[in-house]
Amino acid sequence: MRQFDLSPLYRSTIGFDRLFNMLDQAAGFEAAPSYPPYNIERTGENAYRISVAVAGFSPSELSIETKENSLTIRGSRERENEGEAGSREILYQGIAARAFERRFQLADHVQVTGATLENGLLHVDLLRELPEAQKPRQIPIAPASVKPADTVKAA
Repeated sequence: MRQFDLSPLYRSTIGFDRLFNMLDQAAGFEAAPSYPPYNIERTGENAYRISVAVAGFSPSELSIETKENSLTIRGSRERENEGEAGSREILYQGIAARAFERRFQLADHVQVTGATLENGLLHVDLLRELPEAQKPRQIPIAPASVKPADTVKAA
């Protein structure tokens, strides 16, 4: 496997330490969980959707939690009634019925706007809203004869 040394970047950048930590974690050797399968879609310029395949789960068996910059989706199947389980015998179980926990790292200013369960897919909608102070703004260029303090008053 390849190893990347990011220490030169730490010396020349400010405020990107969280990004570098995420890169270090992504380069780790741990196998990523594959259950349940999911898609991440971009539905607009600042809108995203995570779709998780949760066939067989009811809304009461699923939970979605956001904390800081992390989104956690959990599913836990309720135990079937003993009467129902005793009257039937499963010959082949191809539909996974196990509990799961899936975590997603969210970028700054990404908020969960809603979630829906439809046709065995859990859709979680996300929206990135930048504060006004972080949105790009145009700076007017004044002629050389005008002092910078005068341009602030005129604006």
